[in-house]
Amino acid sequence: MASKTPNEIKKVSVIGLGYVGLPTAAIIANRGINVTGVDVNAETVETINKGDIHIVEPDLDILVRSAVASGNLNATTSPEPADVFILAVPTPFKDGNKPDLSYLEQASSTLAPVLEKGNLVVLESTSPVGTTAQIAAWLEAARPDLTFPSSDNSDPDISIAHSPERVLPGRVLIELVDNDRVIGGLSETCSERAKNFYSLFVNGTCQLTNAHTAELVKLAENAYRDTNIAFANEMSLVCDKLDVDVWKMIELANLHPRVEILKPGPGVGGHCIAVDPWFIVDSAPEQTPLIQASRHVNDGKPDWVIEQALEATEPKAAIACLGLAYKADIDDLRESPAMEIVEKLAAQHDGEILIVEPNIAELPPNLKILENTKYCGYEQAVQQADTVIVLTDHSEFKDVDQSLLTTKKLIDTRGIWRDSRK
Repeated sequence: MASKTPNEIKKVSVIGLGYVGLPTAAIIANRGINVTGVDVNAETVETINKGDIHIVEPDLDILVRSAVASGNLNATTSPEPADVFILAVPTPFKDGNKPDLSYLEQASSTLAPVLEKGNLVVLESTSPVGTTAQIAAWLEAARPDLTFPSSDNSDPDISIAHSPERVLPGRVLIELVDNDRVIGGLSETCSERAKNFYSLFVNGTCQLTNAHTAELVKLAENAYRDTNIAFANEMSLVCDKLDVDVWKMIELANLHPRVEILKPGPGVGGHCIAVDPWFIVDSAPEQTPLIQASRHVNDGKPDWVIEQALEATEPKAAIACLGLAYKADIDDLRESPAMEIVEKLAAQHDGEILIVEPNIAELPPNLKILENTKYCGYEQAVQQADTVIVLTDHSEFKDVDQSLLTTKKLIDTRGIWRDSRK
């Protein structure tokens, strides 16, 4: 049974109201389409229904407030019937770096009862190759009364496709609209139906392929970035051993017209780059020695930062850690190397760990319970600390009075203060 044309799409359901799901829901709602956002967190649902937001993203508050005020966006904890369903739930890994699809399985289970003929289901969560087909299998098992995409069914009741998000935190609202979309359906018809839907709010080109390819494209993009970051992080270790200024070395190397070394950091964080390479490894372990080596380099960088901090600091002295988020000017702590560094420092150091993170209101529970951690402002942290570690290059840290640093031991993993003592 044919899915509805763009003009017939009256209601969209976005399951998962996180860093991608909520902006997506708000953008679609502001195009005049009724959107129901679904999230298992009742507090998140309540916040959104008030027209407020629970995450940091430029201009998202304005968009959500407008969508809620217009009546085009509401949130709930349970799926409701709709024309299009977008799955944007977490896809983390579990012990042994194995993909954890439990959130997707649960979302599929709660979605299945409200499916109707003509619906389109799009998986946006970054996922291992084969996940879109797995969702189809879960839904088919739960709803044997409906037909789903297969080689012998070119016109199923339910169309299913994968279109991975490819956005940069801090630019999500821009990139969700302007970036090209890779769309891979479980059949050519599914791809076309998904393309028709995304044409409602995407200005970029919709690139059509099959589901397996679309899944691997997103994973490959992030594995590529992870490998490049690993080279930069490894060079930072080499420079430290050889007493070379890594920032100056990279600056000079990048003058070559065919060289563009990235900036090193304390590791790699975020749900995508730190996670997605392992999805490829899980599918093809013997074929991915480079990807695995890159992951080990980046996963090992936090331990190097901890070692530097412990060597520089007297046993009882305080250490100031600037930043918890995995990248600048956001509040996203997922897989953040800064989180790992702070937690391990608190366990290994007898002195106080003073934590500065301007994009959150309080420490996350795993740090809050530690006896020697304290959440505070920049000036207080720097004044009281013997050693200052820059873990995230937030704008607030770049613009501070650096005169407070003159007597401090400084570990600048982001290179934002490299000229401060010249």
